[in-house]
Amino acid sequence: MHIIDILIFVIYMLFVLGIGIYFLRKNKNADDYYVGGRSMSSSVIGLSVVATDVGGGFSIGLGGLGFLMGLSGSWMLFTGLLGAWLSAVFLIPKASKLASRLKLYTFPQLFEFFYSPRVALLAGIISAVGYIGFTSSQLLAGAKLASATFEGLEMNTALIFMGVIAVAYTAMGGLKAVIYTDVVQWIILLAGLILIGIPLGYHAIGGMDAIRATLPDEYTKLNNIEWQTIVNWAVTIIPIWFVGMTLYQRIYATRSPKEAQKAWYIAGAFEWPVMAFMGVILGLFARVAFETGMFEYMGFAPGGTMDAEMGLPLLLRTILPVGLMGLMMAAYFSAVMSTADSCIMAASGNIESDILKKIRPLPKGKKARLIQSQLITLGIGVLGLLIALQMENVLELMLHSYAFMVSGLFVPVLGAFFTRRGSATAAFWAMIIGGGTTITLTLLSVALPFGLDPNIFGISASALIFILFSYLFPGRKNVLD
Repeated sequence: MHIIDILIFVIYMLFVLGIGIYFLRKNKNADDYYVGGRSMSSSVIGLSVVATDVGGGFSIGLGGLGFLMGLSGSWMLFTGLLGAWLSAVFLIPKASKLASRLKLYTFPQLFEFFYSPRVALLAGIISAVGYIGFTSSQLLAGAKLASATFEGLEMNTALIFMGVIAVAYTAMGGLKAVIYTDVVQWIILLAGLILIGIPLGYHAIGGMDAIRATLPDEYTKLNNIEWQTIVNWAVTIIPIWFVGMTLYQRIYATRSPKEAQKAWYIAGAFEWPVMAFMGVILGLFARVAFETGMFEYMGFAPGGTMDAEMGLPLLLRTILPVGLMGLMMAAYFSAVMSTADSCIMAASGNIESDILKKIRPLPKGKKARLIQSQLITLGIGVLGLLIALQMENVLELMLHSYAFMVSGLFVPVLGAFFTRRGSATAAFWAMIIGGGTTITLTLLSVALPFGLDPNIFGISASALIFILFSYLFPGRKNVLD
């Protein structure tokens, strides 16, 4: 990269760190650090939600889907739209009411209200493990982007660089720093895609004539996909809107249930069609560039093999002129960090409020608890970085992290909010059996009927156990008024 691009990129990174330092001075207590003072508006929260959900992992992952299957890859984020709007209608009115009444910080604290401390502890562990894995996937996405863009930059070096930046401002500033940087980062990404990436990419590959001449017709259609793939995406992604700790933190941070619902409607609309088609279109452009020899100077000749997720960053490296490269790289690094920071905060909240609090009392002073929270956040970021150093595929790691949480937590959440019968025993064993089934089928690479995802069988097992144990071991701690 040219020195001008590097300078633009460095200035952007310093700006992001500056936001973390600003809120380091502003945060006074755990309410400020974990739930943004419970006073944030729908527009800010909505943009933060979409930035978190459609971050670097999905941006790079969607580029990979566009590279492999064209426009049909956009259906992945259609499931995000459905999840956002369903949770806005059915979940937020109930969860927001309880959060205000009980002054909640985390999602598993709801399980303590509905079920028992033991169930809440298990939910905290599952959520923390899932979000640590998801943090790793985002850092890996950033490293892939950086190593493909910066000549001579190794993947591990890029990972360490990404980790240090994201962890530093998150640990310092807490949820407010995360939300406000998310908004800035997402606006930069959206502007970069609309004004820079897509127009220049379309021109560089030769327009629609080149697309038609290079790729099969299926790449420009929406039916180039099997029904099993859509089902697998839906069962993995829609439920995360009901169990995602990052999302509950933002529900708790809004001024009212109506503000939270507006935020979720905003997020869903931006997920699909806006971000979905932008991501797969750039991936499709990258496939045309690869097949026409535009990447040959980097050792990727037409007809050969390459990582589909590397196509998008290689395209940007190839087509962007001096100055615009720095802006576009800042845009994509924004996407990566906007999700990584939220996942770090989620896991930190789980460990501080759902796990450590059960083992030993929290520090009594507000300042002492704030410092403890910052140290936990720092430790989570370092652990996520170490895991990322051992992984290779962004989308695979991200979806497995989703599936782990969904299969363990989705059914007990539905049981808590929408039934009167579910018991603490039923919820506890539904988590273990659901998550355990998904993990076992995944690790053993079991050939499942119709190519369905292990998560489907994990959720089914969880539901069966929840229903059965609710009848065998009835009774629950609390129910909604």
